[in-house]
Amino acid sequence: MKKTSDQDYSLKEALLFSQRIAQLSKALWKTVEKDWQQWIKPYDLNINEHHILWISYHLNGASISEIAKFGVMHVSTAFNFSKKLEERGLLEFSKKESDKRNTYIQLTDKGEAILLDLMEHYEPSNNSVFSGALPLRDLYGKFPEFMELMTVIRKIYGEDFMDIFERSFHHIEEEFTEEDGKLVKKDKENHQETISNS
Repeated sequence: MKKTSDQDYSLKEALLFSQRIAQLSKALWKTVEKDWQQWIKPYDLNINEHHILWISYHLNGASISEIAKFGVMHVSTAFNFSKKLEERGLLEFSKKESDKRNTYIQLTDKGEAILLDLMEHYEPSNNSVFSGALPLRDLYGKFPEFMELMTVIRKIYGEDFMDIFERSFHHIEEEFTEEDGKLVKKDKENHQETISNS
C-alpha cells in the first residue's frame, strides 16, 4: 500500500473516496435537478433564477458577487440571470452610497410573492430525494442531517457559505407556519388577518 508523502492514506483509498463522491453526487444531482425543474416550471423560472430569488430573499439585499458565491455560480451567470429577473419585475438593481463598485439586488414585491407561492405549493410527494429519505425517517425518527457532508462543504466553500446555508433554513423555521397542508409566511398570515378585520 503506497502512501503519499506525509499522508496517512493510500492513493487507492483517495481514488475510491473521490470516485464514490463523484458518482453519488452525479446520481443525486440528476434527480435533484429534475425535481427542482418540475417544481418551478409553472412559474417560468430556471434553477439559477429560482436560486437567485431564494438567496436574495434570505440575504435581503445581496451583491451580485454574494449571489454568485452562495449560488455556486460564476459572477457573469449570477448577473445575467439577475438581469432577466429584473426585466420580469422580480428583482431591482441598486448601488450603495458607501459601495459604488458592487451591484446589489433586492426582491420586488412581485418576486417575493412568486417565491412565497412556490413555497406554499411545494408538494413533498413530487420530490424523489425526499421520498428516498422517508425510509430513514421512518427508521430513525428524523431525516438525515448530512453532518459529514456539511463538514466537507464547509472545508471547500468556507464558513461564510455555511452561515448563509444555515441562515436560510433558520428563516424558514422561524418565519413560516404550516396551515391546511401548506407553508405560509407568518407576516402574510397576519397581513391577511389585518385585511379581513378592516
